[in-house]
Amino acid sequence: MSLTVNCPTCETQVEWKETSEFRPFCSERCKLIDLGEWANEEKSIPGEPAPVANDDYINEGDGF
Repeated sequence: MSLTVNCPTCETQVEWKETSEFRPFCSERCKLIDLGEWANEEKSIPGEPAPVANDDYINEGDGF
């Protein structure tokens, strides 16, 4: 019996196997929709914000 998962975009069942080209998505369309949502910051992973580099420290001439 093969494993099936729901497409994260449209909820269509997708067989999880090597020949499933777009897994876990059902199609390239659903894959690109998901990518666009991440690019537009509509999706995010919860957590603390990443630290921001201090430009003053970088520009003090530490040789880096």
